[in-house]
Parts: sequence; C-alpha cells; structure tokens
Amino acid sequence: MELNKPYYAVIFSSYQTDDLTGYSATAQLMEELAAQQAGYLGIESARSGLGITVSYWESLEAIAQWKQQADHLLAQKMGRTQWYSSYKVRICKVEREYDFTAD
Repeated sequence: MELNKPYYAVIFSSYQTDDLTGYSATAQLMEELAAQQAGYLGIESARSGLGITVSYWESLEAIAQWKQQADHLLAQKMGRTQWYSSYKVRICKVEREYDFTAD
C-alpha cells in the first residue's frame, strides 16, 4: 500500500469475549462502510488472541467523522457491551514508511 505522506493510522488492539454473536457480519459491514468514507486510505488486520486492526486515513478530521458515523457508533456500543473484554485505540501520524518484499 503506497500512500502519500504524512497520513494517519488508527491502531485498534483488542481482546474478545466468548460472545461473538453478530461480530463477523458487523466487522465486514464496518470495513465496507469505512471504505466509503471521505479520507479513508485502507486497512490491515490480524487476530491470534490479541486482535490488531490498523486503518489509514488522510486526516484527523476524516478519523473524527468515521468515529461518529451512525452504524459505527452502534458497532462501538456492541463492542463495549458484548464483543470485547478490552480494547485500546491509538492514533498516529505516519511520516515515513519502508518495506521489504522477497523475490
């Protein structure tokens, strides 16, 4: 993913509960809706006990608008009341990046 710098990363790390009813469908919907938001740049995610999802955004304003999106507000509420035992959100400004790809 080659992005113009600087940009912002929202790092969401979480531990889930045992009650994940409706989680997968909501997670898929959140990815689809985020991709429709102004300023959205992409997403990466992994889960093995600890889950980490990093979404990328053009600006802090775009992040704030996504946080207030109606369906996302409902998903946040479900996360706090049902799906997560704990989570942490970090918002970072990305000024430099580099990568490696083997042949």
